[in-house]
Amino acid sequence: MITIKDIAKEAHVSEGTVDRVIHNRGGVSKKTAAKVREILERHNFTVNPVASALAMKKKHQISVLIPEYTEADLFWKSPYLGVLKAATDVKSFGVQVHSFTFNQSDSDSYVKAFEDVLKTEPSAVIMVPNFSEETTQIINQLESLKIPYLFLNIDINGYNNMSYVGQDSYTAGYIAAKLLHRQAQETSEFLIIQSRHNSIKNNAISDRVEGFNNYFIENKIKVQPQILKIDDIANTEDSREIIKAYLDNHLQIKVVFVPSSRIYRVVNCIDKKRLKQLELVGFDNTPQNTACLLNDSVSFLISQKPFDQGYTAVRLLTDYLIEKKQPAEKIYLPIDILIKENVQYNGRDEYISESEPSAQYVKE
Repeated sequence: MITIKDIAKEAHVSEGTVDRVIHNRGGVSKKTAAKVREILERHNFTVNPVASALAMKKKHQISVLIPEYTEADLFWKSPYLGVLKAATDVKSFGVQVHSFTFNQSDSDSYVKAFEDVLKTEPSAVIMVPNFSEETTQIINQLESLKIPYLFLNIDINGYNNMSYVGQDSYTAGYIAAKLLHRQAQETSEFLIIQSRHNSIKNNAISDRVEGFNNYFIENKIKVQPQILKIDDIANTEDSREIIKAYLDNHLQIKVVFVPSSRIYRVVNCIDKKRLKQLELVGFDNTPQNTACLLNDSVSFLISQKPFDQGYTAVRLLTDYLIEKKQPAEKIYLPIDILIKENVQYNGRDEYISESEPSAQYVKE
């Protein structure tokens, strides 16, 4: 049976555009609308009456609690755009999506954003659990109100979240070690550079480090990766002095693993001559990281498909609210290994714009 997705692919437009044409909601050029209608007629496409009836009968609210992004740290823009795209696609099912952002360094901001989430009286919540104590408080409130919730990007054990959508962080760290080990010389030493801020709050970071270390243990490789923890990697001046001093005292270090999306900050702290002697791997193809890959400062980037994380989370909860489909406990997305030659083909935002007028999505 032909689907909206099939129609959109054939017409070279988004699923949201096809949906608007089907329901005569406007916002589509006459030329594009005519092309879509021609394809619909050719395939004898009919709207699913069950889905339409459900959409007319009941409205659902999915609220998203997600870190804000800045020009200096663009990682969270991709999950946001994934949510935006999904919000457009599920609108016809009577599902509205609202987003509430918080400062990753401010637990009060996290709690305040959650208070705003509750004001929407959500049917379900997608959340990035960022602070341990505050997350427990938030989840206690959600469970007392019997609101189902899903974890995005960061997986924390011990809670009753209906699902987790994101990367298998342990395996990603294991893969990073395997890549770097094959690049290294026999006498090379390995260094993990980690922000203390991330090491305390982000389970994904600690899981990557565990996977990285266990690669050497499981394969009986006589390598003991060293760990350098820096209080504030964003403080370039202080970080440069700390990293330089460490590398000067450990000349055998030839491999550097940064288990976060901020490898570009580490690159900026290492002088060019020393940088040429190192193999580096980090996570996520943000514009800054991609630039480092393209100029050969970084050997590999590992992508955790952030756009797909946001999109998949919304679609999973929509299926649950509309059709009572219970998602799998863990939804692991593909782990992409990016190099200089293929990074340009790994789109960050899937061509979705924040300003798309049809999306029922509000960034608070």
